[in-house]
Amino acid sequence: MDRKALGRTSLSVTPVCFGGAPLADMPDTFGYSVSEQRARDTINAIFDSGVNFLDTSRNYGLGRSEERIGAAIRDRGGLPDGFVLSSKLDRDMDTGRFDADQVRRSIEESLTALNLDHIPLLHLHDPEYTRDLTEVTRDGGAIDTLFKLREEGLCTAVGLAMGRLDIMEPILGAYQFDALISHNRYTLLNRAADAMFESAHRAGMAILNAAPFAGGVLAKGPEQVQKISYQDVDDAALAPVRAIAQICERYNVPMGAAALAFSMRDPRVTSTIIGVSKPERVAQTIVWANTEIPSEMWAELDALPFATDDPEAARS
Repeated sequence: MDRKALGRTSLSVTPVCFGGAPLADMPDTFGYSVSEQRARDTINAIFDSGVNFLDTSRNYGLGRSEERIGAAIRDRGGLPDGFVLSSKLDRDMDTGRFDADQVRRSIEESLTALNLDHIPLLHLHDPEYTRDLTEVTRDGGAIDTLFKLREEGLCTAVGLAMGRLDIMEPILGAYQFDALISHNRYTLLNRAADAMFESAHRAGMAILNAAPFAGGVLAKGPEQVQKISYQDVDDAALAPVRAIAQICERYNVPMGAAALAFSMRDPRVTSTIIGVSKPERVAQTIVWANTEIPSEMWAELDALPFATDDPEAARS
């Protein structure tokens, strides 16, 4: 795959990034388990593919995602040349603490788990769930410490990865992040992040759009998945998914390819993050990324209604 500059940084990434959350064995979130061997096979398939971008987090599976990725990195003798690994600083999952000391603790744990001394792209993760947001935003708090980690050479670029837009947008406006990650909020079903993407793009930030399949329903279809953005929904809520599926069927295009292309075709989006947990999903994603979508099909998809509210407002 061709590579694009990651915002104004020296990093360059493919337009597809693989997400490491499913690798952590999180059945409560994804509805299935992932064994150690399956995860390892998937990670190696990613490293051997044409994609040079993998995203994970300190708290995915209470550390399992980073540990499994780190084991693969160790066995391969390091990251492949030119590969960009993205990870995230996380709050203390027991207390909700997210101050400067917690940032230091999180990066030390990540470097140990990943078998690295430097992380190319490092995000502050989910500050909306901290016990006190001022621990994150005050002088000398979590955000200031994140930027210090970049100055110290522990990462090349820094970003903000979170869900709630009402908290995210003011933070993005106050700091010069290199990148952002938003999930489930810019898909064929929902455009809640559109205004934020526009302002971030004007500011020169790299936009990483995660979960374009809305938790899997736009990849596997409403007959297999009765959830949207990881939440159980009723039959009426699946009607927009069925409308998309019908259009895709008429044009003989996999719905997953259309959902992925919706994100990839947006010039503001630097890379689209796709969670995978099987080696065959790695290959399938690359096929979908190279699937041509007829302009007539786009006209029909673009004419469908879409939501603009927070798709995870009721998520537990």
